[in-house]
Amino acid sequence: MGSRDPHEVGVGSRLMVDLIAECYDAHLRHNARGKLLDLGCGKVPLFLAYKDYVTENICVDWEHTSHQSEHVDSECDLTTTLPFEDGEFDTILLSDVLEHVPQPEPLWGEISRLLAPGGRVIVNVPFYYWLHEQPYDYYRYTEFALRRFVERVGLRLLRLDPIGGAPEIVADIFAKNVLRVPWIGRSLAALSQSLTRFVIRTKLGKKVSEATRDGFPFGYFLVAQKPGGWPRADARV
Repeated sequence: MGSRDPHEVGVGSRLMVDLIAECYDAHLRHNARGKLLDLGCGKVPLFLAYKDYVTENICVDWEHTSHQSEHVDSECDLTTTLPFEDGEFDTILLSDVLEHVPQPEPLWGEISRLLAPGGRVIVNVPFYYWLHEQPYDYYRYTEFALRRFVERVGLRLLRLDPIGGAPEIVADIFAKNVLRVPWIGRSLAALSQSLTRFVIRTKLGKKVSEATRDGFPFGYFLVAQKPGGWPRADARV
């Protein structure tokens, strides 16, 4: 579950953050290892989720980030060549970042270059989601665009899962707009997301969410691997 600190996660974004956190909780243990590069790291919200699976982490962000953090190791423009060696990383993390990169193709090329043989990149992106971090919000990617990125740089797709469906999208839109209502807006936003979270865990609610997520995905979660051997011998599985 995501943070309930309103300074870290807006009240209207709690459901979305919870869904993404569940994906990482379920899959980091199987895919994060060795030396990890956290691209567009922000305040490094996933550090506690991956720290036990890796031997080292390098955190990268750019100078225009709205999430200033003392944990950034290097300021980089993700549209340029990154200052790291070929095959240096066993894991690369790109969480809620790709939509903010104006030229995504070079970044995918860099990801492929930086991954060690057998290394994995873990990505999540929004799809039916509001404009955020303006004016640096450029794209929404379908599953077909994500598959194309992976294939064009020679990576092997391990999983590409839609996150959420129509109920989650409706709840998110309602929560973000009801926040404008004086006095009760924040309470209504929190309540609507909590109710939706409860409903999608019921048999019927889960069925509706799963039946609609292919056509109305809230976002996507992706894992891809660089061909070759497993990560270096010092990588922790």
